[in-house]
Amino acid sequence: AQVWTIQVGRITLLMLDTDVDPNAPEDRELAARLYGGDQEMRISQEIILGIGGVRALDAMGYQPSVWHMNEGHSAFLGLERVRQLVQQQGLSFRTAVEVVRASSVFTTHTPVPAGNDAFPFELVERYFYNYWPQLNLGRDEFLSLAHHQMEWGPRFSMTVLALQLSARANGVSELHGQVSRNMWKDLWPDTPVDEVPITHITNGVHYATWTSPNLHALLDQYLASDWRQRLDDPEVWAGVHEIPDKELKAVRREMKEELVGFVRQRLSDQYHRLGLGPAAVRRAESMLDPDALIIGFARRFATYKRATLIFRDIERITTLLTDEERPVYILFAGKAHPAGEPGKELIRRIFRSSQNSALAARVVFLEDYDMNVARHMLAGVDIWLNNPRRPLEASGTSGEKAAMNGAPNLSVLDGWWREGYNGRNGWAIGEERSYDDQEAQDEEDALSLYNTLEEEIVPLFYGSDEQRAAWWAIVKESIATITPQYNMQRMVKDYTLQLYIPAGESGESYRADSFGTAHSVTQWKQKIRDHWHGVQVYADPLATMQTAVGEPLTASASVRLNGLSPDDVAVELVLGDESGSDLQALSVTPMRMQHQSEQDVYHYEAAFVPERSGRHAYGIRVRPSHPALIHPMELGKTRWA
Repeated sequence: AQVWTIQVGRITLLMLDTDVDPNAPEDRELAARLYGGDQEMRISQEIILGIGGVRALDAMGYQPSVWHMNEGHSAFLGLERVRQLVQQQGLSFRTAVEVVRASSVFTTHTPVPAGNDAFPFELVERYFYNYWPQLNLGRDEFLSLAHHQMEWGPRFSMTVLALQLSARANGVSELHGQVSRNMWKDLWPDTPVDEVPITHITNGVHYATWTSPNLHALLDQYLASDWRQRLDDPEVWAGVHEIPDKELKAVRREMKEELVGFVRQRLSDQYHRLGLGPAAVRRAESMLDPDALIIGFARRFATYKRATLIFRDIERITTLLTDEERPVYILFAGKAHPAGEPGKELIRRIFRSSQNSALAARVVFLEDYDMNVARHMLAGVDIWLNNPRRPLEASGTSGEKAAMNGAPNLSVLDGWWREGYNGRNGWAIGEERSYDDQEAQDEEDALSLYNTLEEEIVPLFYGSDEQRAAWWAIVKESIATITPQYNMQRMVKDYTLQLYIPAGESGESYRADSFGTAHSVTQWKQKIRDHWHGVQVYADPLATMQTAVGEPLTASASVRLNGLSPDDVAVELVLGDESGSDLQALSVTPMRMQHQSEQDVYHYEAAFVPERSGRHAYGIRVRPSHPALIHPMELGKTRWA
């Protein structure tokens, strides 16, 4: 592969290109497109991205202090870094893994196991049979690094590999963090789900790219002069509430008229090219009304996003859209995965609806979705619709962009909207709950969608002066609350402070003094693995089963350490709620070692004070503990009384 460098502002972007001599024709195609081909092409692409990416950076003189894997596609980079440490620094495989983990960050985006890249063992063997000897590993040891048991058999999971080679991992919204901990909890056995070492940082968007210059000019008048440098400061955005409704309405009207003009021209060209006839072309030239309510829906057409949910009751939605006094338009745009036939069928259904005689004047589908189409839609629609099947939307960002432009969200409480919705800055579809029956979920969400449109949104948009004032209050609240929380400035700060700086520090620590910390941790973890099978903990019954809030209780336990030292472990009292077979920790209290009662058996005690009334659940656990551990639960080893 050759490397192209592209300067994007102050950022140097490196692009790997396989269309070079003396590559075979099929190899020249490997870097040509993101999607397409079979699993053999996919694993080849990910070898180029991960292993080739590390070697390209090395060849160009870059020595990153932190490596961030965005989804599992690049996870082979961890293996290549380990290989270099083994071959060039003479480290053992396990020590090299500790060094790589310390300076690696992994972000997962996929909330369903089947959406994560995973390859058959025989395919991995074919590509890596001459690679694992360079790690000083055998076949089975190598395959176990990413072993993931799926319904159709064992697979080499890129997500598992990334999690094994990263000390820090995150989902892309609060809810997605919870989903990810549940998905991958088996990698940390006997660990409460809420303590699985996967956190979250919610996605944000680049404000200047996605918001209208028309709005910027208005904000210049009413916000602090340095508002562009303080995008993540809620106090700055509180000034949006001071903008007179009349002025905000005028700017929003300009943005809407730009969208209408763009759509009419685009549709006219589209219908003419498709040969739909003069009548359709003429209809396109008068499509949309800047005085009417326009709902926008634009995204990748995956089935879980339920693009056609709004057509579930065709009579009801037709009545709503075609009301002559209060017309409503729905503007669709988006693309399906090249191999995603179900997504393509969704697009076909929507396009057919846009040509249906009853809905032809109210439903619009724009072809060839790109950033230009997106910017016009995000700036010009009145409402942004998002109705994925919860909890399958990891984050989503289109609604963030729309809200910043003054288009409030009408969305399922999934992804970022679950944490962004405050009851005053948009509308929620359905309830914050899980469903076992997808049909029941679709039915309830569709009913909620129709009711919200009919009873709240349409009446506010077309209502009295008082109702219109309430509408503009929602628009302002949307801009004022969503912008500071969901812009890229906040997101980059979070990654920097919560992940990058700590990863840089631990990476430096593990490499210092000829990898002294890494060697120490490796030896200690092996000691834990050798002895952990015999560790046991026995809890003594509490002296009383009833007490008043605020009165202290003393818990005690005996721990058999099987050759480990008390310095190797932490013994803790966990107080919480029982959820099924799991204890959801509300508080964790360290227990102090009191004395050694017999060889290898130690007695521990802790006092705790119940802070709320009701039935409590508690557990006493022992877990490995070392001052250089990056996460207290990273070994995934816990013994419970």
